[in-house]
Amino acid sequence: MAQKTQERAVAGSAPVVDEPGRVRNVVLVGHSGAGKTTLAEALLAVTGTVPRTGSVTDGTTVCDQDPAAIRQQRSVTLACAPLMHDGIKVNLLDTPGYADFVGELRAGLRAADAALFVVSAVDGMDAATAALWEECAAVGMPRAVAVTRLDHPRADLDETVALCQRVFSDNVLPLYLPMLDDDGENVTGLMGLITQRIYDYTNGYPAEVRAPDPEHFGAIEEARNELIEGIIAESEDETLMDRYLGGEQIPVDVIIEDLEKAVARGHFYPVVPVCAPDRVGLDALLELLTKAFPSPLEHDLPIVTGVDGSAREPLTCDPDGPLVAEVVKTTIDRHVGRVSLVRVFSGTLTPEKVVHVSGHGLASRGHPDHDADERVAHIYSPLGTALREVGSCIAGDICAITKSGSAETGDTISTREQPLLIEPWDMPEPLLPVAIVARTRSDEDALAKNLGRLVAGDPTLRLERNPDTHQLVLWCMGEAHADVVLDRLRTGGVELDTEPVRVALRETFAAPGKGHGRHVKQSGGHGQYAVCDITVEPLPPGSGFEFVDRVVGGSVPHNYIPSVEKGVRAQMERGIAAGYPVVDLRVTLVDGKAHSVDSSDAAFQTAGSLALRDAAEKATITLLEPVDDVTIRVPDAYVGAVMSDLSGRRGRVMGSDADPDGDRTFIRAEVPATELVRYAVELRSMTSGAGTFTRAFARYESMPAHLADAVKKEHATS
Repeated sequence: MAQKTQERAVAGSAPVVDEPGRVRNVVLVGHSGAGKTTLAEALLAVTGTVPRTGSVTDGTTVCDQDPAAIRQQRSVTLACAPLMHDGIKVNLLDTPGYADFVGELRAGLRAADAALFVVSAVDGMDAATAALWEECAAVGMPRAVAVTRLDHPRADLDETVALCQRVFSDNVLPLYLPMLDDDGENVTGLMGLITQRIYDYTNGYPAEVRAPDPEHFGAIEEARNELIEGIIAESEDETLMDRYLGGEQIPVDVIIEDLEKAVARGHFYPVVPVCAPDRVGLDALLELLTKAFPSPLEHDLPIVTGVDGSAREPLTCDPDGPLVAEVVKTTIDRHVGRVSLVRVFSGTLTPEKVVHVSGHGLASRGHPDHDADERVAHIYSPLGTALREVGSCIAGDICAITKSGSAETGDTISTREQPLLIEPWDMPEPLLPVAIVARTRSDEDALAKNLGRLVAGDPTLRLERNPDTHQLVLWCMGEAHADVVLDRLRTGGVELDTEPVRVALRETFAAPGKGHGRHVKQSGGHGQYAVCDITVEPLPPGSGFEFVDRVVGGSVPHNYIPSVEKGVRAQMERGIAAGYPVVDLRVTLVDGKAHSVDSSDAAFQTAGSLALRDAAEKATITLLEPVDDVTIRVPDAYVGAVMSDLSGRRGRVMGSDADPDGDRTFIRAEVPATELVRYAVELRSMTSGAGTFTRAFARYESMPAHLADAVKKEHATS
């Protein structure tokens, strides 16, 4: 597949620039189905980057070459597609729109200097897109809006712009209005509101530019006045508004200059209507990307420290500065091995150079801290999955390197002489567990190898070997994410199955009890002889285990008392009623018997184990389940439904607080972990994708008797 992609995608040499001011890093974001990949494909085609336009339906686009993306007909990974326009290199970063692949989205945001929100004129937008706009606003990232799917019969640009203004900002204003053909169905051109020119695509791309007909002025005037006032309001020239209100005709070049400055500062958000299949508006969009969006020189760079955490001077986007780059994505190509997509923030990355690769702070996600020196053999310009070799990559640009032995997503690449570490970007916690099991022993080896590759490339995937349930658990962002991960494992030659996730429970005694352990065997020669009597007392939650020696008269020799404790501890780890560890217990050894020949350490360990089991048979064993502190953030409209659902999950709502950043509410609750196994999926369904939550272990509590009995019964029959 990779080789086929390279043959199809490459049209000429890779675009190369020699200074950061000629680079634009633009991330395409928006809900699934809005047309991001189709738009990127059309832009690549009109700039001559690819010889023809691919199709999402046919699986022939540059950005969607992952087998899962082709099968699902939606993006599942981040893809970089550079193009050249008017002497400017634009690195388009196409991101998945589905919430499960938020890790790929975050990587795209990290690598970009500006965001193009792609909004469908038919479907509007989802809650995740609205939340993403807020995130971009918080960091001051410049934004613009491309309204797509104008060729659909139900397309409504006016309503879409109004929606964007309600959800995004009043400063979301169109630069162009669409023109329809004589039958009023097909978009054949655009009316430029600033230039008051008609861009006619009747004869194809690029547009023929002409003066408007008299009937066009009425449609242009109101929208143009609103646009001009919006731009002037953001102008650095404070006299401009007074001149405009006084009736002065502000020159078009002044308006355009102020527009470009306002967009680059992240204060104004132009809307460009486009119809990618017909190439309508693509030239206008390219002009916006290259002239209004900022270069890397104008974008704040991430904080860097020494590998030991020591403070360092802020970075500058200087090709001659110290090398600092970041791996924003890692993939495994079956032809070339590990491929790392790299954003260079400072310095210049060159081939045949030894660099330092550092990864710190993600040990909890299966990425142990690591540092290594490696030689970068070749540098490539990526075009989707195709790789085109280039001579270097300067500060501000994006490239790919291959065959790194240690580089993982989020790692910092710096000089061997001055190793540095970039502050990691925020990554949401995976909250959907999926338990997997290899079918054969050979599959276990293949599974371990493939899991290592997947975890290295996906910071939103967490791998856990649960010591209590002995399950191998993949923590994913959602069902779609889990499906892609499992598909990649199976594609890698692993035969595996999934099984229900078991929550790690605990057992304890509900009341004091007594136990007798007798292990006596005679089989010729040395036998086995050990007898012990114990008392058992439950302790307060969290007290752990205590072992007390109350033997008198030497009935149990002193050297065998630790053996009894060892046997009790071993049985506690194995569990008694349901196979889960026993906790919060005091065991007192009160009596026993020994034999001068047949007693041994092993015999008293067995006797200690039998004594605890005997005590359990005479007592009531309580199952303890973990309870988590859960914080849920939902739009106000869903608060009632979420609270009602929590009640059905045996949750206790502890309170709620209004989110100061918008019309959302934080709900705080305590919920048993057994009720949260699929909550990531169910909350998303309940809130139309708008709800998010975090969880943290709080304590263990007694499980209701009817549920505990079901667990014990299942264990007894297994």
